[in-house]
Amino acid sequence: MKTATIPSVRVEPEFRAEVESVLAEGESLSEFVEASVRAGVERRRVQAEFIARGLRSRDEARRTGDYVEADDVVAALQTRLDAARARAAKQRG
Repeated sequence: MKTATIPSVRVEPEFRAEVESVLAEGESLSEFVEASVRAGVERRRVQAEFIARGLRSRDEARRTGDYVEADDVVAALQTRLDAARARAAKQRG
């Protein structure tokens, strides 16, 4: 398969120097840019899927009328957090 290029991006020299300063041993600037773009694409894909699941869940809740109050969810999570903290304190103590 033939490859394509991603357009170059103009940046201030200071920023380019900052980017170059964080490159891994033997890593090229092109490799870093490609990895960063891939990570950005993946992050946006995951975010879009998350939003889509949330919207489907909202629509299903509206359709069925089956809701859980936010205060109930927060209270249940707080109970779980308190229990986990108590277990951790017991293990330390």
